[in-house]
Amino acid sequence: MATLDVPGARLYYEVSGDGPALLLLPGGGGDAAIFDALAGPLAEHFTLVTLDPRGYSRSRLDGPAVDQRVEVQSEDARRLLDAVTPDRPAYVFGGSSGAIVGLDLLARHPGRVRRLVAHEPPCFAVLPDAPAQLAFVEEVHRLFREQGLAAASARFMEGIGGTLRPLPDPASLPPRAAEMMTRLMNNAPIMMEHELRQFTSYVPDLAALGRVADRLVLAAGRETRGHLPYRPAALLAERLGLGLVEFPGGHSFTDAPEEFAKQLVEALTAP
Repeated sequence: MATLDVPGARLYYEVSGDGPALLLLPGGGGDAAIFDALAGPLAEHFTLVTLDPRGYSRSRLDGPAVDQRVEVQSEDARRLLDAVTPDRPAYVFGGSSGAIVGLDLLARHPGRVRRLVAHEPPCFAVLPDAPAQLAFVEEVHRLFREQGLAAASARFMEGIGGTLRPLPDPASLPPRAAEMMTRLMNNAPIMMEHELRQFTSYVPDLAALGRVADRLVLAAGRETRGHLPYRPAALLAERLGLGLVEFPGGHSFTDAPEEFAKQLVEALTAP
């Protein structure tokens, strides 16, 4: 466990395992501990680098909460890689919003990325029906402002096809997991106010990604096929001339952690 000072924030991160570095980027409102379910199998092959994104959990901002920006989180990831693996590029996995950060990192700092697996990046702005999907996101945000987190979350779950499982009760979990769940619940309002609209409107740099497409794996969960979380990954894969790789489970990579981790190792290390 360590911290890294970056412009405007102090990042909390953890390092474990042995082998080449694998940076794990959580989805919106997530933190380093969300990867605990995958850590055992992955740590047999990689040195795992996990972090709390700025403004979430144990990564503190220097001032009040502000809107999250993809390029700022991407620069945070680049600075973290510079600190922990300065001489070699790293493998990267990102889920949901973390996949968007990974795409931006690969596009702008390709020399730092050995291979990226981007699992269901919610880039709604690239879809043919982008105006409708972005209006849906604005509706969710309006509900959050007017009726609170529960109403907004329910509408969001409905709009993406009911593909996310509810969070477990912290009282039913072991101490580290219970502490994480408490942090995630505290992070959720921050994500609704400062990240959801900003990240779903992000458009990846396809020209830059096309130049390094051999280092990119676009992935989606089998259970989300046909639903909103799946569609941006499928469309980006098509535009970049890549095959979409389906993983077990749905939008969350913790739905089937052992199978997911095994396939992730294969996707990262394939020739």
